[in-house]
Amino acid sequence: MDQLVTRPTWDEYFMSIVDATALRATCDRGKSGAVIVKRNRILSAGYVGNPSKMPHCDEVGHTLRHVMEKSIGHGQINHEGDHCISTVHAEANAICNAARNGVPLNGSTMYCTMVPCYNCAKLIVQCGMHRVIAKFDYHHSADSKFLFKELNIELKILNMKNAY
Repeated sequence: MDQLVTRPTWDEYFMSIVDATALRATCDRGKSGAVIVKRNRILSAGYVGNPSKMPHCDEVGHTLRHVMEKSIGHGQINHEGDHCISTVHAEANAICNAARNGVPLNGSTMYCTMVPCYNCAKLIVQCGMHRVIAKFDYHHSADSKFLFKELNIELKILNMKNAY
């Protein structure tokens, strides 16, 4: 008798698509993907990579900048380290892909590899998304978590381990 295969939940299903999308990433410092969904239908997807028609980090190397970020309202250093500034994050690429095709995102859900950075979190807010499902936490996501909480956007982290 064949072993019974358990059907994945919607969150598991869409997260598996995030994982597949991340395989296209062109920056090996953070291979991430994002999928935007509404009513269990995929609206858009994106992965981390350089802007279209630009050479990829994996081909020409990274453009690293040393950054020091402070948490909102706390004045504490939230993160310090080298950051590749060449790439567009997976979440931003998914939003841009939807915009390029005239797809409204109000009321949608973002599935992503890790809790979005603060800039991507602000884009998510501006698009009217109401839910974010992240596979992993992100080592400097305090500001994003604060923003989502303040604006009543549901954030679900499937694995509290930091992504990188």
